[in-house]
Formats: sequence, structure tokens, C-alpha cells
Amino acid sequence: MRRKFQRVTDYFLLLNEPRRPWLDSDRLKEKFLQLSATVHPDRVHGLADAERAAAQDRYVELNAAYTHLREPRDRLRHFLQLELGALPKDIQRIPPSLTELFMRVGQLCRETDALLSEKARITSPLLKVQFFERSQEQSDQLTTLLRDLNSRRESIVEELKEIDAKWPASSEADRAHQLEQLQSVLHLFGFYDRWIAQLHDRIARLSF
Repeated sequence: MRRKFQRVTDYFLLLNEPRRPWLDSDRLKEKFLQLSATVHPDRVHGLADAERAAAQDRYVELNAAYTHLREPRDRLRHFLQLELGALPKDIQRIPPSLTELFMRVGQLCRETDALLSEKARITSPLLKVQFFERSQEQSDQLTTLLRDLNSRRESIVEELKEIDAKWPASSEADRAHQLEQLQSVLHLFGFYDRWIAQLHDRIARLSF
């Protein structure tokens, strides 16, 4: 049962897409380009002020809709906001299933930060060459863990697709359970995306 507690722009509706947990990204992009083509600023500069302003408003709406729906995590968050009537709460507590991974990410980030601090103090050309080798080894470890995180995140995407496949034909009771599953998926996206961003940041800093 859909509960509505506040008015929220339905970005699915703006792009004429069904409200579902999963959408094909290529199809969504094609839909956005089709709908926005006639109101793109490059196409309406010759119109009267009122028509140009209306076209601009429409383009901004479509662009916002596409921005919210193109990434799985953002789309799922918006989907749940519409279904639940409010934004899902952010969960900071690490699920037991991710505790070991959380420790691995934290330890490797701390090691990398220490290495980066050491790098900032190096002035000798010879030491810089030696540091490059150590930096490369550390970057390799970060990259290995990053691949693991991306693989795990992809499994979450597959779980999201499985729930989506059942969504249209689900009963009200089934949907209540599926909404709980989807909130768990959203929280997992949050942890994985945060850790992936942290590793990307440190790999980039090691390369300079």
C-alpha cells in the first residue's frame, strides 16, 4: 500500500517510465534525449520570452528526472521515497555481514594515509624513486580491494534486478516485504559507494 505524507516530484512520471526499482540505463537515456530534444536551450533561443522560459523550465525538470534515475542507488532512493512517503533513513551502523570488509577498507586506508603523509615530507630525488615503488605496491593493494568491492556491489545490483522482476505482479503483502528488502539494498549501496570513493581518492593521490 502506497503511503503519501508529502508532495514529492515523481521523476518516473516526468520521463514516462514505470515506477519500478530497476530501469535499463540505455533505454532511460534514450527516453531523456527524446523528451528533452525539443526544449533544449539550443533549440528554443529564437522563441518568445514566455515560450523560452517554459521550455527552460521543462528542460530543467527533465534533466533533474534523468539525474535522479540514471544511477541505481539514486533511483532506488527516489523510488523508496515515493513508495514510503518519506526519504529512507541513513544507516551508519555497519551490518555484521560487512564488518570484516569494513575493517579491511579502514586498515588499508590508514596505511595509505600514513604513506601519503610520508610522501609529503620527501625532498630527496633518490627517496622519491624509492617511494614510487612502495607507492605502486600500495596502489596495487588498493586496486585489488577496489575490484572486490565493485564485484560485491554488482551482486547488489543483481539482487535489485531480481526484486524488480517480481515487483509488478506482487501482492500488497509481498510488496511490504520487498520494500524492506529494497531499503536494505539501498543501505548496502551506501556503504559500498562510500568505500569505493575512498579507495579511488587514495589511488589518485598516490599517482601524483
